[in-house]
Amino acid sequence: MGRPLRIQYPGAWYHITSRGNERKAIFNSKGDRERFLSYLESAHDRYGALIHVYCLMKNHYHLLLETPRSNLSQILHHINGAYTNYFNAKRKRAGHLFQGRYKAILVDKDAYCRELSRYIHLNPVRAGIAHSASEYPWSSYGYYIGVKRRPQWLIIERVLEYFDNDVKEASKYYRLFVEENLGEKMSSPLKDVFASSFLGSEEFIDWAKEKWIGFKNADVRNIPVLKKLKGAPSLEQIDQTVGSIINRQNPLHKKFCLYISQRNAGYRLKDIAAYYNMRGSAVRPSEELKKKIERDFKCVEC
Repeated sequence: MGRPLRIQYPGAWYHITSRGNERKAIFNSKGDRERFLSYLESAHDRYGALIHVYCLMKNHYHLLLETPRSNLSQILHHINGAYTNYFNAKRKRAGHLFQGRYKAILVDKDAYCRELSRYIHLNPVRAGIAHSASEYPWSSYGYYIGVKRRPQWLIIERVLEYFDNDVKEASKYYRLFVEENLGEKMSSPLKDVFASSFLGSEEFIDWAKEKWIGFKNADVRNIPVLKKLKGAPSLEQIDQTVGSIINRQNPLHKKFCLYISQRNAGYRLKDIAAYYNMRGSAVRPSEELKKKIERDFKCVEC
């Protein structure tokens, strides 16, 4: 398996997820969750990690964190490594606890930190294990709405300042923001992730690509996203290649082109829409088609 793309710089924000190996539980008790939180605290104290939002589920966790020291890998190595050692020693087991490498998405905080914080805090509600975010004890939500005393290592002001300069007032507005559509199916902000690694405005993505992957001697070996961003075929080449296999009159031709252009080549929806003279909302392949392609043709991340 190729290495994931890791872009690290001072002040970067990330949405982090890490799942249990074979999707098995990584938290089996209150003590497990408390110990994990202690490693978030030590990551803050030792490595300067700024933890803005967290949610601990049964077999995975979510973090929204910031790295003033440009040391994401060091932070996650500490958190996952220390917790794995604790978990294995407690249960007299050996081997991996987490499924592969953690997933880190670079986030444009001004465009997405509010939506991401809500998405993370509502995770237990979507999973059906809580009726409201305030019922779930293992997330940072209680601190955001002022019903729990915040630990020093948890930073809530950066997100709340988008609602009001006064923390108490901001907490009220934030609670309304999180719970206003409770019970309704919410759209995930993660649907807008670009090339499996970026979540932000087009300007932010262009800046990140130019600053961190736009240089000629970037090492693309074993990093699928870099291959995608630096060496992707043009939209015209994709169209022609698919056309050599599927007749252009066949509706599947365009569907395959859209899927490959977005999923495997990493093009933005607006660029694909312009090439095929379509509306942006019509470009995204249906979930049914994606499942069929991935099942029948093994078309996974290249």
